[in-house]
Amino acid sequence: MRAALFDVDGTLVDTNDLHAAAWQEAFRHFGQEISLEVIREQIGKGGDNLIPTLLGDVSDDRRESIEEFRGTLFMQRYLARAVPFPGVRDLFERLVADDVKIVLASSAGGEEVAHHLSLIGCEDLVFATTSRDDAESSKPCPDIFAAALGKIAPLGADQAVVIGDTPWDAIAAAGAGVRMIGVRSGGFSDESLTEAGAFALFDGPRDLLARYADGPFAASASSSVRAGADVDA
Repeated sequence: MRAALFDVDGTLVDTNDLHAAAWQEAFRHFGQEISLEVIREQIGKGGDNLIPTLLGDVSDDRRESIEEFRGTLFMQRYLARAVPFPGVRDLFERLVADDVKIVLASSAGGEEVAHHLSLIGCEDLVFATTSRDDAESSKPCPDIFAAALGKIAPLGADQAVVIGDTPWDAIAAAGAGVRMIGVRSGGFSDESLTEAGAFALFDGPRDLLARYADGPFAASASSSVRAGADVDA
């Protein structure tokens, strides 16, 4: 594998419960009472897909109003509570050492993506990022991962892998023709991740590094070692 396309929320940064709480507060503001448990199952989708799933047929104006309110609310009251999962920088350093390109494949707003990139402290290691502006539709539509593949061209989908924490990531990855490693850090069950298409499961970034030899990047590491040996020779 020559490229790693990382989802961000729930995969690199512990934000899924924060997003669920912000959505609940936003729905309540607009007169809709929805349990956290029900909302939590939909986290990983963007508002364009999450709102119709939970509210049914709503007008574009109402959907946009809810989404805008929630976005502002999250930035002002929830974002500062986000923390990175352990091991992100160590994992990224290993990937870069093995000549793997890292893309943060997020459909969040650009400001939020920049915040998370700073939070994980990997600005010097990330090859490219995506944001809401790169996609017409959010996950589970494949737009974001298709955009991420565009960032690594001429590398193709068969040379990349997605790392994500939700079934919606897996469905989106499949739609873009990329296989996905599932991580449990987002709080979704093993069954839901594998049924959606994840071909391997790890606990999170630290586990991906600890079991590096068991993952799809082991071949990249071997190739890097051979290349170094050839240069030395």
